[in-house]
Amino acid sequence: MRHPLFIPIATASLLAMGLAGSSQAAKRAGGAEAEISKALAGRIPGKPVDCLDLNRIRSSRIIDRAAILYETDGGMLYLNRPASGAEQLRSGLTLVTDTHTPQLCSVDTVRLVDLPGHFESGWVGLGKFVPYARR
Repeated sequence: MRHPLFIPIATASLLAMGLAGSSQAAKRAGGAEAEISKALAGRIPGKPVDCLDLNRIRSSRIIDRAAILYETDGGMLYLNRPASGAEQLRSGLTLVTDTHTPQLCSVDTVRLVDLPGHFESGWVGLGKFVPYARR
């Protein structure tokens, strides 16, 4: 015979485990948001765009589990919060784009590769690119 408190105790345990996981996720998200705020300090957001010209991209930076920050010539920064797969983003990975046009667009996917091990670590489906200009 089952103990009548089994279900409430099990439910409480699962809830506590879920809250602990949520707390850790919130800490990671808070850290990512702080990193984004720091990188974009002193800049003003513009109207989101669908594409960036590949020949204008000078660098890219992964912000763990949150976004990709692209810098173009002239110092403009573009923040991309992937529409899917953002939880796979982490520093130390390399972004590999396979495009068939001279642009990187919000409909494109980007592979994540661990270069030291030469193995694929996932992918992200890009979102819109939000420009951030200096004030």
